[in-house]
Amino acid sequence: MPKLITLILLVFFVFVSRAQVDSTTKNVELDNVALDTTAVQDTVKKETKAERKARQKAEKERAKFYYKDILKDSARLHIEHVSDIAWKRSAMLPGWGQITNGGKYLWIKLPIIYGGFITAYFVFDYWNFYYQKFTKEAVYRIDNNGDTSDPDLANGYTTLDGLIRQKDNFRRYRDMTILVTAVWWAGNIIEAYTDSMLRNRYNIGDDLGFKINPTLLPTNTNGLAFQSNFASLLTPGVKLTFNF
Repeated sequence: MPKLITLILLVFFVFVSRAQVDSTTKNVELDNVALDTTAVQDTVKKETKAERKARQKAEKERAKFYYKDILKDSARLHIEHVSDIAWKRSAMLPGWGQITNGGKYLWIKLPIIYGGFITAYFVFDYWNFYYQKFTKEAVYRIDNNGDTSDPDLANGYTTLDGLIRQKDNFRRYRDMTILVTAVWWAGNIIEAYTDSMLRNRYNIGDDLGFKINPTLLPTNTNGLAFQSNFASLLTPGVKLTFNF
């Protein structure tokens, strides 16, 4: 019995000693990991705002010369440069990009572009004139207890509410004209960019192989080309020719 008790106490002592050793080893390993993490954080330098901007700028510059990690050749870079020049010039001065692109239909594009801007100016002036006219009349009636100063508006607009409502309509039309003019300006830029891209990347030259020529078409349906009155078998027509 004393030997059994001694054996049990010995086993218990060994188990407790082993648990203490494992706990000490684990704490030492955790301390080493914490020290290593602190060392890594101390060695890695945090990126400053200026460095981040410089890195982003360098990445954008690199993107100009690569497409999906493929280096662009000189022809591709020249095409993109020419296209950028066209739309930027049209943004600064409408029609300038179209002049840069050139082409057979330039004499049609420029009158359309500037005709739109001239029309927009006169429409804007028209709506703005009546907006100012109705605004002055409304202000005068408010300040003078409903008296009328403009004889043109004395009969048609007897109430102040109708006068103000019409004034707001003219202002809305005037502002809409400004919006339409901005869209027209944007369309001029898009047209210059699109035309430049198509002219440089695809073959849309002036000679498309399309011809219109006058001709004589046969009218007989029985196939008898040996009839005596041969002139009655033909009729004037137009022949369209496409070359692919």
